[in-house]
Formats: sequence, structure tokens, C-alpha cells
Amino acid sequence: MSTVTPSHTNPIELILVDDHAMFREGLAQMIEKEPDLALVGQCSSCDEALQLIQENPSAFVLLDVDLGPTRALDFITAARSTSFAGRILILTAGISEQEGIQLVEVGVSGILHKEHSTDALFKTIRNIAAGDVALEQRYLRALFQAASRPRKSRSKALTERDKAVLRLVFNGLTNREMAERLGISEAAVKASLRLVSDKLGARTRAQLVKVALEQYRDQFRQ
Repeated sequence: MSTVTPSHTNPIELILVDDHAMFREGLAQMIEKEPDLALVGQCSSCDEALQLIQENPSAFVLLDVDLGPTRALDFITAARSTSFAGRILILTAGISEQEGIQLVEVGVSGILHKEHSTDALFKTIRNIAAGDVALEQRYLRALFQAASRPRKSRSKALTERDKAVLRLVFNGLTNREMAERLGISEAAVKASLRLVSDKLGARTRAQLVKVALEQYRDQFRQ
């Protein structure tokens, strides 16, 4: 993790979170050339990113989807639990429509594919900073399709991370043991538990197990 001190007056302060060092370094160099953008921090992991947003609570986060053992959804859930209200733009080489919908549901301001030019990225950042959202057509279409389905048929799908966490809950592991098993931090485990509990409408660990087994038993067949 590294930090940079901005030199421009009232720039858009950015945090770049991506586990590919070459991509981070190249984009950082391009950002430095833009007088209205300032990179105030960059890192490669969810835990480092959580530390950076504590130091820069109003920053605009440029976030990769795949962060090694964690994903963007884990970071966003943990960040929102700390009352972080900054804008988040997902930068990705490709995600499923389902994951795109989940990211929108937790409050991202945009999803942009890495195939776009840096000019397109900077334009998107400025538009979002001005109050717009930026979603590509495939995710907008998926959102409209999901919204048009009858409410009673819209059960919330569990992600692979949700299922992994629930299996460990079923086995009676503590948050610390779950973190060690999954190779993530306890904060990320707590964030994942909050997310899946919200999905299933559960308030306690016992309710979480009960609802998961009653409503999602088929998804846990090996």
C-alpha cells in the first residue's frame, strides 16, 4: 500500500484498489497527468483498502472485482458498515450479470470494463463525481429484467462466497477460524455474514442457519 499527497486545489481524490501492480502503476501515472484528479492512495487488498478509506473518508474508489481471496462485494459491504459514503467505480475485465446486479444493489456508482481507454475512464470519473451513474447496457438490461419479475419469484441468489461462509457456520467455526480457513480477515468474514444475513432476513446466527437450510437446501448439495 502506498499513499500520494495531492498537489492540485480541490481535485477529485481517488483511491485505486487492484491486485495487479502493473495495471495500478500504469493508471497511477496517467492520473498524475490530470490536474483535476489526485491519487491519494493505492493498494492491492481489501484490508489495505479499508485502512485507506478510514484515512480518506470522502475519496472516490476505483475498485477491481477480483482481489485475490476476496472480491469487490466483500470490500463494499465492509466499507459501508463503517459508514463510508464515498463513490465507488468498479473496473473489471468482465463479471456476470448477476454479480453486476449485486454490486449495484450494494451501492456502486458505476461499472466500467477495462477495455475502455483512460480518456473514457476519466470522463466516467468526472461524470460520477458530478452526480451521474455509469452502467453499461448489459447491466442496465439485467437490472430492468430483474425488476420486471414478479416479486414472489425473486429469491436472492447466494454467491459462492455466501455458500462457503454458511458451510463454515454450519460446522460451528468461529469468525477467526472462518477467516483462517478462507484466507481473509475477520472484518471480511463479518462483512460477508452481514451480507448473507441481510439477504436471508436473519438477525442471529441460529436464524441464519435455519433459514438457509429451509430455503436454500438444494444449493448446499455437494
